[in-house]
Amino acid sequence: MTDKSPSPGAQSPLELPAWQALLVHSRQIKDIHLRRLFSEDPARGTRFAVEGCGIYLDYSKNRVTTETLRLLLALAAECRLSERVEAMFRGERINTTEKRAVLHVALRSRRGNSIMLDGANVVPWVHEVLERMEAFAQRIRSGRWKGYTGKPIRNVINIGIGGSDLGPVMAFEALRHYSLRDLTFRFVSNVDATDLTEALRELKPDETLFIVSSKTFTTLETMTNARSARAWALQALGDERAIARHFVAVSTNAQEVAAFGIDTANMFGFWDWVGGRYSMNSAIGLSTLLAVGPENFRSLLAGFRAMDEHYRTAPLEKNLPVLLGLLSIWYNNFLGAQTLAILPYDQYLKRFPAYLQQLMMESNGKGVTLDGNPVDYDTSPVVWGEPGTNGQHSFYQLLHQGTKLVPCDFIGFCQPLNPLGNHHPILVANLFAQSEALAFGKTREEVKEEGTEAWLAPHRTFEGNRPSNTILAERLTPETLGKLVALYEHSVLTQGVIWNINSFDQWGVELGKALAQRIVPDLQSAGEPRLRHDSSTSALITRYRSQSRRKPDASEF
Repeated sequence: MTDKSPSPGAQSPLELPAWQALLVHSRQIKDIHLRRLFSEDPARGTRFAVEGCGIYLDYSKNRVTTETLRLLLALAAECRLSERVEAMFRGERINTTEKRAVLHVALRSRRGNSIMLDGANVVPWVHEVLERMEAFAQRIRSGRWKGYTGKPIRNVINIGIGGSDLGPVMAFEALRHYSLRDLTFRFVSNVDATDLTEALRELKPDETLFIVSSKTFTTLETMTNARSARAWALQALGDERAIARHFVAVSTNAQEVAAFGIDTANMFGFWDWVGGRYSMNSAIGLSTLLAVGPENFRSLLAGFRAMDEHYRTAPLEKNLPVLLGLLSIWYNNFLGAQTLAILPYDQYLKRFPAYLQQLMMESNGKGVTLDGNPVDYDTSPVVWGEPGTNGQHSFYQLLHQGTKLVPCDFIGFCQPLNPLGNHHPILVANLFAQSEALAFGKTREEVKEEGTEAWLAPHRTFEGNRPSNTILAERLTPETLGKLVALYEHSVLTQGVIWNINSFDQWGVELGKALAQRIVPDLQSAGEPRLRHDSSTSALITRYRSQSRRKPDASEF
């Protein structure tokens, strides 16, 4: 097995024949309305739809034709998408700037499969950690694990940041229906003391377990929160030996974990070929496993695995992640869209848009190519969203009548987890109605026929031609969640290959963190520090030092 990825090639995607053809094509169809596309093709609603491993994607309400899709698929072929996908699954080091393999797919591989890296099969490593996680979870969930005073654990607090927080909290909220209600779960990521303080409120230290998630066990925000949590526990429990009963680690740094007071037998590792934003089904998912139990966690992994196989084997024209990725390319690079709205019509998915923000923008928010050259085309859109009908009474006004082109992904389920009267049909009716209204709008003539006065008609007219995908599944189960997350994971790779960028590093995260380490001593110095920053930053530090020492008046409380 070579540790080289397929050479990316120096050719810019702008120079590819399919890209040039798409530029011409976009000018030809940019003014064609979805009303026309549907009227000319009565079967469009089913022809422009595809189903894979239980996920149904209706992409008919996109401003595309058969020719658009042909050219997008040709672009994928010219960029050697299939070859790059295989390189990832084979364990080649496609994360070229960090010289790492990208093997989150190994985290959900079946026992007995073989994924080789440097001559070793990584799949047995994955299952060894998974088995340890399951055994630990069984002890906590059954009450056999006792805290320092002999009481069972009632509260679990996950301390992490980035992928060590966004994945676990999203998965917990998404799968709350399946969670063990005897346990309380809370998540801390922000170094703002409010986050930890509120998480600890009303909890008893002798019934609380902390999961500290940091690969290096040196992450500033995570370890600041962890040390404060440790102090909170010790203040009540009074014995350093208590730490081993109330803290476990997801890390690879056994020395630092042991120095903290955690028994390294309760350290769950993962590997440098697992990126943070791709880590929710590694040991980072320990809180998820504690919440939903081993059986449901394995169902989650099975969902990931099903979408992995679909992505690897389905023809490009019927491949859900490929189609999602190519449609995003179409709007981002040829129709001038700058954002993507993620709109789940299920309250359990309320943290799904935030999770996808990191997955997509940290992966593809890049300004240089794999060769290190500046890109001269747009890369990742800005990703945002809100669940269901909440968004309708917030930002949908802009979607329908604003000046921005905002492609939307609607996500819904045919069966509710909480049947209650006619709530679910009303929810789904809103989902379908919004995509219909965005696509077809309401003409001024239709408004006037309703009896609207002429002066008011422009305000009640909807242009339409606003694109969307609708993603439907039968029910939000652990397996379904795995499929949805993997769907977007692989759409990210699809886009990254087209843009010729590295979707698996995140150097842009590092600069601010490094500068913060320099500023902390300036803020905390007892004497007046010698400031070596720009005039703005220096003035802000000076103002902070002055006002942070001011004692508030009693009237301010």
